Amino acid sequence: MTASLISVNVGLPKTVQFRDRSVTTGIFKNPVEGPVALRQHNLEGDGQADLSVHGGPTKAVYVYPNQHYTYWREELPDVELGWGHFGENFTVDGMDEESIYIGDEFRVGTTRLVVTEPRMPCFKLGVRFGRADMPKRFLQSGRSGFYFGVLEEGHVQAGDAVELISKHPDGLAVADVTSLYTIERGNVALLKKAISVAALPDSWTGYFEHQLERLDP
Repeated sequence: MTASLISVNVGLPKTVQFRDRSVTTGIFKNPVEGPVALRQHNLEGDGQADLSVHGGPTKAVYVYPNQHYTYWREELPDVELGWGHFGENFTVDGMDEESIYIGDEFRVGTTRLVVTEPRMPCFKLGVRFGRADMPKRFLQSGRSGFYFGVLEEGHVQAGDAVELISKHPDGLAVADVTSLYTIERGNVALLKKAISVAALPDSWTGYFEHQLERLDP
């Protein structure tokens, strides 16, 4: 499969006011033109405020499919949505959570990337949208987007092809991982499958093992 990179979005952490308190967040991303260096942990010019839950080897690049913007424009007609509004680094065309597997590898520009996990929203998504219910709505929508880890550093830019190099044989879709966190929490067979996928980060594997122990002691 070949998809395309519509927009590369970066931004450094800044402090904003939300519900009478100051919040430092890197969720505010804006499109940039031309080649951008992608290193092991993030893009040049990009940054994360809380490195314990953002960035790093399994979350170097956050990817969001452009078709989801159509859904959100209908859900949030009063919000002016531009690329990067969900905090994504890559806005892409031709990809979705149901057909992308954990462990799939892609070539983008001169980089080689691997799909690692879905995005789990925190309260800072509510900060970005100015509404506290946004994380819950985002999770319930199933439109999570996903993360890339960096296997080979290089440069990317808007307009690059997102070319599939290899499809992971275990067939665990990004949507499967999100479902196990939301509506499929009791699906023992899917839990066992997820735990067996070596490409899934240890944080998820440990969470699912604990979930399985409660269901199938």
